[in-house]
Amino acid sequence: MSAPDALGDFAARGLAVVTGLFGWFYLLSVFGFLVVLLSLAFSKYGSIRLGPQDAEHEFGFFSWISMLLAAGFGVGLVFYGVAEPMSHFAEPPYGDREPGTIAAAVYALQYSFFNWGVHQWAAFSIVGLIIGYYQFRRGRSGLVSSVLGPVLSYLPFSRLLGYAVDILAVVATVMGVATSLGLGVLQMSSGVALETGIPNTFWMHSAILFLMFLAYIVSTWFGLEKGIRRLSNINMILCLALMAYVLFAGSTLTILEAITNGIGGYLQEFVRMSLRTTPFTPDEWASTWTIFYWAWVIAWSPFVGTFVARISRGRTIRQYVFGVLLMPALLACLWIGIFGGAALDMELNRDVGLAAATQADITSALFFMFDNMAFSGALSAAALLLIFIFLVTSADSASFILAQMSSGGDLHPPVFKRVLWGVLIALICFTLLVAGGLNALQSASVLAALPFIFVLYAMIFVLLKELSDDHREMLQELYERHDETPVGANVYEAQQLNAENESSDEPSQAKAAED
Repeated sequence: MSAPDALGDFAARGLAVVTGLFGWFYLLSVFGFLVVLLSLAFSKYGSIRLGPQDAEHEFGFFSWISMLLAAGFGVGLVFYGVAEPMSHFAEPPYGDREPGTIAAAVYALQYSFFNWGVHQWAAFSIVGLIIGYYQFRRGRSGLVSSVLGPVLSYLPFSRLLGYAVDILAVVATVMGVATSLGLGVLQMSSGVALETGIPNTFWMHSAILFLMFLAYIVSTWFGLEKGIRRLSNINMILCLALMAYVLFAGSTLTILEAITNGIGGYLQEFVRMSLRTTPFTPDEWASTWTIFYWAWVIAWSPFVGTFVARISRGRTIRQYVFGVLLMPALLACLWIGIFGGAALDMELNRDVGLAAATQADITSALFFMFDNMAFSGALSAAALLLIFIFLVTSADSASFILAQMSSGGDLHPPVFKRVLWGVLIALICFTLLVAGGLNALQSASVLAALPFIFVLYAMIFVLLKELSDDHREMLQELYERHDETPVGANVYEAQQLNAENESSDEPSQAKAAED
């Protein structure tokens, strides 16, 4: 707050250097996380549960997916659902298409699907899987330091390093959530100003933030089951209703064809887009969009991953990967396809000036599109409610996880700690709004992603070793209980394992007989 301009200058220059020098590393790492997750889902480890092998999941499928979406990227999706396709339409990725053309519109959807697809959830998913496995399967605390215990034990000052990793996760979570809350306040304020004519001032920002604060403190008091779950379900229903209206009120056939074509291009060029760099013709587009997104989700992964782990107890690794990695990405592509497709259709066929409005003020893109539709007032009100609830659930989820992180990984942290973290998040957000440091802090938070990639590598190494031991123990137990008639491939594998154990014992048995 004391030096927002200095912070902004330092963060912007630092981020430019990091994304410029290590952009290729971010691309390789996120793609690698994706490969690891899919490999585990299709491997022999896919049937291992996050919890005891007979555990049942805590939340139903609809509530589970709703909470994933709310905690992961609900606000960002509403913010960029129209804004990103229109931005790529005006300035196509890598300059591959002529701006403002039909080809640019098709390409804009394809790259929007890519930026909000499975890659966005790769870092969240890998952290959630590892923490969930250790927390529910191995009975350890849900802290990053707990997972890294086997690696840190070989280093000097291992206990202090463990504290440092946990503190870094807490600070990154607080700053990231406060920044996102502030950006959401600015979008809501812009929407209210457009619809009501009330000046978009600091006092409006403060009033919106105060209302959010009251709402998520009430939600925090009710807890995970009654608070976050219910709000997430309401938001999911509201999302689906808005998507259905825009789809059927707009050019339905054009939108469906645009979604189909965009998904086709996304799948066809999946690997190329995942690893695309511009080594001989430097281009800033990737640093501004894709690489920035990847760094942002890695920086957020301790928070979102821990929350995803908390609500995924009882799922198998296969169920977890397909649910966490694919379902939110599918919903994101549908949202962007419907809203972005409708906006692009308006711009190409009616020339409503949406691209220019987006470039002038990216926070107003969604509301400007609604102004060109029937029942614009009701649509804008529904969108404002959607943003509000998404922000409340994000802040509530963050206060829950921060309380858990600062309570030694307790699955049921004290209510007073959750409320205290909620107050701190609101105060930090208010401070940033006063000082004008939201974008600066966002850039500074993203800088933390680079060292945390190496933490993720260490966590994956430990997980793979533990899974191997776990699977061996599970097969041994199945073999020992073969009289209970277990069925399927597990019996065969258990028998093979036992045969290997017996063959490995033969030399020692022969030696004993000879003696």
